Amino acid sequence: MTDPLAEVVTLLQPSASFSKLASTAGPWRVTRSDAGRPFYCAMLEGRCRLVVDDRPPIVLEPGDFLLLPSANDFSMSSLEPPPEGEPTPHLEVGPRHYRHGRPDGPADARMAVGYCAFGSPDAALLLSLLPSLIHVRGQPRLATLVEMVDEEARADRPARDVILAHLLQIMLIEALRADSGAAARPGLIRGLADERLAVALRRMHEAPTRPWTVPELAREAGLSRTVFFERFRRVVGLTPMDYLLAWRMALAKDLLRRGTAGIAEVAERTGYASASTFTIAFSRHVGVPPARYARGAAA
Repeated sequence: MTDPLAEVVTLLQPSASFSKLASTAGPWRVTRSDAGRPFYCAMLEGRCRLVVDDRPPIVLEPGDFLLLPSANDFSMSSLEPPPEGEPTPHLEVGPRHYRHGRPDGPADARMAVGYCAFGSPDAALLLSLLPSLIHVRGQPRLATLVEMVDEEARADRPARDVILAHLLQIMLIEALRADSGAAARPGLIRGLADERLAVALRRMHEAPTRPWTVPELAREAGLSRTVFFERFRRVVGLTPMDYLLAWRMALAKDLLRRGTAGIAEVAERTGYASASTFTIAFSRHVGVPPARYARGAAA
């Protein structure tokens, strides 16, 4: 059976851009404004305080895993941070190992942190289907995966980039499926946690070429048309047809970037009866015709 979550993560094309080990002592604060840069953190020892945008502070404890798929403004600090505006000493104490706060004496906390990058031009679309903040507690597998990413990123071994890409895909999937509760914000994760909607989502991913209608998808989900439509829009954040269109366009862009299929074949593989119908839909959705998009991707 097709797994929509795995497909989305695969299309995101994750790669490791930076990872490090951070240790802290005394009062400290690190502030970042990295719009759209995915950030992750696994607390190995001690505790720290996290503030993301205007959300209430979160206290991270040993074994916690944090993922910000598209972080904007955030700060991490000791539980009792220094006064606003007071600089925090930062010292590199080893390869990709940084000390924040008091430079000497034992560390109060240790964490593996890093940024990853998404190679897909559709990253914004795909990320809109995912939560903006994921905080997982009691999942040691995630902490182990982050340590493996950190170790691989530091090493200069054969097939390093391939290993990192696969580790990051596993890490993202583990984090996302651990955050599939009803409290998750509207999006694909919350939709997959809904037993009825998950059936419809999987059907769309299994057969994107099928001329789906809302009544057909409602029957797949075992719901009335009205209940299905409203529930899908509330839980996923898009109407069923808007979600299907977004998914077809993501698949079409991926095929065009690969350059292994012509326009007519891409149209057929994404559910359009003709190349002309597909070209009109693609141009309206993307802003340029598919042929021009393919040439730009190959340049």
